[in-house]
Amino acid sequence: MKNMLLGLWRYRHFIWSSIRADLKGRFARSRLGALWFILHPLAQATIFALVLAKVLGAKLPGVHSSAAYPIYLLAGMAGWGLFSEILTRSVTIFIDHAGTLKKISFPRLCLPLIVWGSALLNHVLLLLAIAVVFLFFGHFPGLAWSVLPLGILLISTFAFGLGVLLGIFNVFSRDVAQAMTVIMQLWFWLTPVVYPYTVIPKKLEWLAGLNPMVPLVRIYQDAMLYNRLPDISMLWVPLIVSSGLLVLSFVVFRRAGPELVDAL
Repeated sequence: MKNMLLGLWRYRHFIWSSIRADLKGRFARSRLGALWFILHPLAQATIFALVLAKVLGAKLPGVHSSAAYPIYLLAGMAGWGLFSEILTRSVTIFIDHAGTLKKISFPRLCLPLIVWGSALLNHVLLLLAIAVVFLFFGHFPGLAWSVLPLGILLISTFAFGLGVLLGIFNVFSRDVAQAMTVIMQLWFWLTPVVYPYTVIPKKLEWLAGLNPMVPLVRIYQDAMLYNRLPDISMLWVPLIVSSGLLVLSFVVFRRAGPELVDAL
């Protein structure tokens, strides 16, 4: 594993230049360019807010501000969006770049790292845009926003580790990516993003306890809406799971690496 990490460090300039090229290439001929990174999730959150808050009258218990639900929704969508982008792109990253892997020699783990870095930059831009939107609501970022880097670290590490593992499996069995399309939709609705945690029935709270994304998304919601720090006791499981997946992904990748290109 030491040699793998040293190899990644030697290719750090390649990784950074590829991240910039990835960001530019995704909207190369778009007039709005990188703004689409921000407009897409904001538009999706706005639609949810209009339908659920205005049409269905969704409200948050104990919060009487008319802007509370849109803020809650934007916070949850930001956390989930980071997780979803890293995971879904990592699952297919080796297949998407099969031609490059066969022609050019470089540490193959650079590819998911490029996805990770691209998603992080995109996410920072989104958070800046959300902060501006909150100002229009009269909701000013508080000191609790300082905990968001912890949420970013845990969510991105969890998504990266799981994404690399599934990406390796997807090379040998293309059913993995197809199954993840359905699983991600189900996973989204099992995570309190568009509804508060308090509406989960008591008999199903055990299921929420098995979902690492529940406390991770709540980091964003607590900080951005309630201006309060997360319950540290709730973060031990996501921390252990994220760290374990990251280490496991490196171990599996090292063992499967020699056969990876042949299976593409």
